[in-house]
Amino acid sequence: MSDSIISTKNVWPYYDKSNVQRAATGKNNELGKDQFLKILMTQMQNQDPTQPLQDKEFIAQMAQFTSVEQLTNMNSEMKLLRQSLGFASGLIGKNVTWSSDTGNTTIQSGIVDSIVMKNGEQLVKIGGEEVPLSKISEISNPEASQ
Repeated sequence: MSDSIISTKNVWPYYDKSNVQRAATGKNNELGKDQFLKILMTQMQNQDPTQPLQDKEFIAQMAQFTSVEQLTNMNSEMKLLRQSLGFASGLIGKNVTWSSDTGNTTIQSGIVDSIVMKNGEQLVKIGGEEVPLSKISEISNPEASQ
């Protein structure tokens, strides 16, 4: 009877720490635009010649593909915007120095009040002036009141 015992290693998954970590760092199972296009191409290659893919079905699938691609692009842009705003928001309350292009180039400084987005560009608001981040030449902690 003891010869018919089945090892539990063959029945239960092996939850070793290294196996769990390897599974956790595995590839994401999301359906991206490349996988969607591969599925569409496979479907077209293996379609029944007597009942080919109808034009409206093909157009609908291409519209879905375009939607997936645009959502992916939008997600990437939102991540970049969030990272960029995260950096810029760290400037609030900091003393910054920038070059002013109003006629003669002058060096100005002030404490950042807020961050403003205009036409896709981030600007720091200092008093009533809005300064592009690209004009900032120095960032420092404000001096303590004496």
